[in-house]
Amino acid sequence: MRFELDTGLSSLQGKRPRNEDFAGVQAPAAHEAERGWVAALADGVSGGEGSSGSEGLMAAQTSVMSLLRDFHGVPADWDSSVALDRLLGHQNAWLAAHNRRPGEDGRPREALTTLTALALRGRRYALAHVGDSRAWLLRDGQCLLLTQDHRLERRDFAGLTRALGLDDALRLDHSQGELKVGDRLLLTSDGVHGALRHRQIADLLRGTPGAQAAADALTQAALAAGSHDNATALVLDVKDLADPGLNDLAALGRTLPSPGPLGVGAQLDGYQVTAIVADNGVHRLLQARELATGRLVALKMLRPGRADDPEERAMLAHEIWLGLRLAEAPRQRRGGAGGGGLVRVHAPADGSTHFYAAFDWHGGHTLEQMLAKGPLDAAQALALGTAVARSLSLLHAAGVVHRDIKPANLHLGDDGQWRVLDLGVALSPRAPAALRELHAGTPSYINPEQWQDPPQPPDAGSDLFALGVTLYRALTGRLPYGEIEPYQLARYRREPASVSRLQPSVPMPLDRLVMRAVAREAKLRFETADELLLALERLAARDQPASARPARVARDAISVWQIGLALSLVLNLLLVAWLVFLPR
Repeated sequence: MRFELDTGLSSLQGKRPRNEDFAGVQAPAAHEAERGWVAALADGVSGGEGSSGSEGLMAAQTSVMSLLRDFHGVPADWDSSVALDRLLGHQNAWLAAHNRRPGEDGRPREALTTLTALALRGRRYALAHVGDSRAWLLRDGQCLLLTQDHRLERRDFAGLTRALGLDDALRLDHSQGELKVGDRLLLTSDGVHGALRHRQIADLLRGTPGAQAAADALTQAALAAGSHDNATALVLDVKDLADPGLNDLAALGRTLPSPGPLGVGAQLDGYQVTAIVADNGVHRLLQARELATGRLVALKMLRPGRADDPEERAMLAHEIWLGLRLAEAPRQRRGGAGGGGLVRVHAPADGSTHFYAAFDWHGGHTLEQMLAKGPLDAAQALALGTAVARSLSLLHAAGVVHRDIKPANLHLGDDGQWRVLDLGVALSPRAPAALRELHAGTPSYINPEQWQDPPQPPDAGSDLFALGVTLYRALTGRLPYGEIEPYQLARYRREPASVSRLQPSVPMPLDRLVMRAVAREAKLRFETADELLLALERLAARDQPASARPARVARDAISVWQIGLALSLVLNLLLVAWLVFLPR
């Protein structure tokens, strides 16, 4: 689901000699959709008598354009309010330094501007404001003013108390709020709200469909009402909301309570619990039925003893966000679809009363359950390895390390598709600090570099080693280095027994592939998931039975040779007979 806005911008010069307002809106690039939209409106402040007014226009233009240009270049983990504050702070410093230098005519420079900016990301907006431009929100028919003017109005004095470029230190007003489909956001310069009353603005916003039509109606109504200033209106209509971002989910984790102990039959936000699946001491996993559709889902929530831990809440929020983010990745790589071998995560519904994760439910068995009945054959292991390597390729391309690939986290669904489970300890560029510091994973599947002193951090190669260990166990029923205890490096002093030695039915090419994946030295292993995937796909292709057409061609070729040989023998016999019985 993508964030969809309808935007409209109208800016009229009015009775002023020039238009010193400037406004704009910037959408994110397709591959950076989660960074959200940014919009800003600035009203340049004219200088004193004799001033050309160009300084105010320059201040307004550069402030809006620099914000729109740089907003999507800040680190992805910055909060929207932080990004607005820092970018506008740098612009203010530049304007203040500019104003300290005298102009060409020797007069002091007065490059000042008001500015009101909105960043719309996930399902929230962030607002930054300085001066007397304004921001409005129309929701459910109610028009709310979101800003407060920084201006003194007295008989003997009227002027801005805050503006960009006025002082070396910039003080911005910041606020945040939730977004809903159907919201209409509006930015105006004082040429609009100085001529129109609150009620008139609200009536025009309510009664004018379409963002551009509403912006035009506001500026034209302001000039008709006698506005003496430039009139600018920027309208943003929220048509659809993106899946919640990490900040949205973290906010839910901080504010919503965790569900208490739920038994079979209990109901939660439209779900009815049908089974208790697992309880690992930190999380509980329940099977539930969505009452509106009848489909089964899996609900993952913190146990009551862990529900008050902010770090656990942050990690669960990260897991939900990661699942939502990766759901879009298969469509962006190789033109694929179907979730890339990962379980689909449901975005928290509006009105959720508790904090938990909801996933699709898939019938079937984990590899751990399957291996309890015996090892896999070579064809089954190839299918497993190919599917998981493809999923790891997707994860690693997104900068994610799973960290806990093992049979218990690999699931073969009733639909015949292998899926990678549990992103609870996965690392991403935006993983919370507590998750980064957690030494996660199952020791027997962790590559030996992580047990060294000093230990190497987990990386994509860690997942590939764990997949190699998983394939080794799937084919032989054993672990290549046995049960490993943390920092037990003695286990890695010799290479493990070959797969074909323990399971003679395994073909030698597959044996060599698995042994390379679990090699003691990292330089001998596969470097990337794509390299491992290509090797597995080549093995699978080579093991395919020959088609009927090539076999027929081969038989036809043999028949031609047989006929040729027979004709040759007949001719040779005739030659011998002629030589023997030749008349003397």
